[in-house]
Amino acid sequence: MKHRMTKACDISPQVKAEVWERDGGCCILCGSPNAAPNAHYIPRSHGGLGVAQNVVTLCEKCHTSYDNSGARRALQAEIRAYLMARYPGWDETKLIYRKWE
Repeated sequence: MKHRMTKACDISPQVKAEVWERDGGCCILCGSPNAAPNAHYIPRSHGGLGVAQNVVTLCEKCHTSYDNSGARRALQAEIRAYLMARYPGWDETKLIYRKWE
């Protein structure tokens, strides 16, 4: 049985389908069609929820750069702007798992 936080942070097939459609089936950073809707804006390790407002489609190269490089801040700003443009009132503080809420 999965822990509540694990369930909340997992990306469901429905969310993946919604994100894939929203992102036009390609990496939002470089435009590659060899991408997947499985990148958390706020990482799972920081309680990032598996909801469409926190998930984007990235290719493997961009996802690796986002997760593991010095370019993270610049890529994060680009992803933040992308999500804010698609969700009026987008608030990243609402994308974090909170045990007591």
